[in-house]
Amino acid sequence: MTVTVSSAEFLKAYGRITETALREPVSITSHGRERLMLISAEEYRRLKVNDRQPLYPWELDEEDIASLETAQASPETRRFDHEVE
Repeated sequence: MTVTVSSAEFLKAYGRITETALREPVSITSHGRERLMLISAEEYRRLKVNDRQPLYPWELDEEDIASLETAQASPETRRFDHEVE
């Protein structure tokens, strides 16, 4: 679950809110709009591990190309077939 606080509340209660962010994400709003998310350093590192690096097709090795050629879309993606026909 995400906790939501205003930027003014964040400035007044920095310590309490940063402690909360160690356990769960904190959404910081400004003028009623979500502006920032405060997360723990551990969660940030976990997310960074999952970052994907784009590659050009010519950078793929034979194993990657073979995997792409035999890949199958999951059944729930069939609802988008009309977009590529």
